[in-house]
Amino acid sequence: MLVGVDTGGTFTDLVSADGVAVKVPSTPDDPGRAIRDAVERVGDVSRLHHGTTVATNALLERRGAVVALVTTEGQEDVLEIARQDRPSLYDVFADRPEPLVPRHLRFGVAGRLDATGREIVPLGDVPSLGHVDAVAVCLLHADLNDAHERAVADQLRERGLDVTLSSAVSPEFREYERAVTTTLNAYLRPVCRDYLAGLAALANEVFVLSSAGGLMPVHDAAELPAALLLSGPAGGVRAAAAIAAANGMADCVTFDMGGTSTDVCLVRGGVPEPAPARVVAGLPVRLPSLDVHTIGAGGGSIAGIDAGGALAVGPRSAGAVPGPACYGRGGTEPTVTDADLLLARIPADAPFPGVGVLDRAAARNACEQAGVEPEGIVAVADAHMTGAIRRVTVERGVDPRGLALVAFGGAGPLHACALADALGMAAVIIPPRAGVLSAAGVLAAPVARELVRTWPTPSSTEGMRAFHEEIVAEARQLVGANAFIELAVDCRYVGQSHELTVAGGEGFDDVHRRVNGHVRADHAEEVVALRVRASLASPVDVLDLPPVLSRDAGAGPMVIAEADCTIWVPDGWRAAMGEAGALVLRRTT
Repeated sequence: MLVGVDTGGTFTDLVSADGVAVKVPSTPDDPGRAIRDAVERVGDVSRLHHGTTVATNALLERRGAVVALVTTEGQEDVLEIARQDRPSLYDVFADRPEPLVPRHLRFGVAGRLDATGREIVPLGDVPSLGHVDAVAVCLLHADLNDAHERAVADQLRERGLDVTLSSAVSPEFREYERAVTTTLNAYLRPVCRDYLAGLAALANEVFVLSSAGGLMPVHDAAELPAALLLSGPAGGVRAAAAIAAANGMADCVTFDMGGTSTDVCLVRGGVPEPAPARVVAGLPVRLPSLDVHTIGAGGGSIAGIDAGGALAVGPRSAGAVPGPACYGRGGTEPTVTDADLLLARIPADAPFPGVGVLDRAAARNACEQAGVEPEGIVAVADAHMTGAIRRVTVERGVDPRGLALVAFGGAGPLHACALADALGMAAVIIPPRAGVLSAAGVLAAPVARELVRTWPTPSSTEGMRAFHEEIVAEARQLVGANAFIELAVDCRYVGQSHELTVAGGEGFDDVHRRVNGHVRADHAEEVVALRVRASLASPVDVLDLPPVLSRDAGAGPMVIAEADCTIWVPDGWRAAMGEAGALVLRRTT
């Protein structure tokens, strides 16, 4: 049996190829325990697809390895110098995150390549590094020529050290971002390797979802944990995009509200917006990703009065343990879920997915003790989430009024109509199995890898084609000889500091106009990097899962309690069955 498993901060969800859905509380002390519990409920598993938060949590909680950085002599402070910008221009107390490698564990090595990758100073010996768990190696211009990095790695591996090379992890120009991504990978690898090794026994084949929405064999994922920082959310985005397109709304925003956080992503033409790099926990990660924007707002977000006397909701969460007060597991602080229950958006007498019947009296007591009202909690949470959607639409020049909102996650369908009203969005789509959609998306994700390489100097079309073919061959080795190949290039006008990715069928001017609102017709263009995505389709399509036959519909106000989520249809809205088992909510006035 093939299953997809998504581990969240509050619940761990499983969806099998025959449509069975399982939701169990997450086990933060040992995330694998919840997965084993979910797998045991469906029987023998031959292939497991997994979306994980282990890498993200290890980074946020700073629970990684003791790492040394070996870099070109004179570049030891690149992690601290960064871009020399301030994290907050007018806040003198705002600081950048502490580097993952302290100053005494950064070592310079003699040797130098020029900006074309040609050696101008021979490589020296690597000094003694002391006691460390892992080593990141990031030498100048190794994105063009990795010979020096490979020689350094040989010296370090002879000492029995775990080595991460920038030329293997992020072979792109921009020294600071490449150095941070490399050190981050070295920092996370021991933690993720142990965790993922524990999952290998659960199935004959285990694949892990990357931040770009493609599955990697578990052993590859263990070597490249920096690619897993948005693992779980990526699955939900791809599934939501497919369901929206099936309902004739290929332009949409995906809205995944779980117990701990909310993830939103813009989808245009059925394709989620990609991002060549992301910032996670204040650190740049220069690896392909879906452009998912995350905020600390979920069903478990804790409400209270802040030092200024204002009502605040999140980012602190009750999580799975102890959970919201209404779970009856020892939680005493009011949360968004407690507020939804008190506002009768969640039925008080029906089992809540993954928990059971909720304790309304405990929710009321928690709000009274904190001096907060449920209406205020929901209003503040909705304002945070509306701001997140604005971030991926209005702030990028996209009018949300022409978009649908695809709501999923355990809490998303409770709040979707309020957000759509605030932004004037066209419709709300609630996919089938909305509460476990990320797991369904992981189940249906393709095996895929995206490779990117710096394009060193202007050259002929033939030279670029030959270089692209080299990358294609490498991608096929990773994914399979029959992989579907997509090519793209990173371009910019000569003199610009930043580039845009141009995929097949588009021109650079078209992309520049769409993103920036104008073109420079009289400016020459230059290619700075080449990209290749290789993919093999999953045996399961999210649209082909067994249909959810019984979904209530009608005019609001009404509560629709489903096995994996609860849907709130407010006054002025009507829910009707759509395509692919989705509910489509539209205004009646």
